[in-house]
Amino acid sequence: MEDYGKSEFAEQFRNRTKRFVIDIINLYRLLPRSVEAQVIGKQLLRSASSVGANYRAACRGRSQAEFYSKICIVVEEADESLFW
Repeated sequence: MEDYGKSEFAEQFRNRTKRFVIDIINLYRLLPRSVEAQVIGKQLLRSASSVGANYRAACRGRSQAEFYSKICIVVEEADESLFW
């Protein structure tokens, strides 16, 4: 039962990170075409897409240490997304 709970959580979080990236892409499309908005928007796209990609990599981690390392990157990129 415990493994199922972890697996269900991982799947839900995988879906949430994917939704986050899609939402950011849609936000980027709404930004003005000014140079400033595009520069900031591209930074946001990079950091947001890294959240999803690194979470998926964490789920494929071969060890707890590898999982933890990738999750730390996810947290950093989420914080950077918040900044932008």
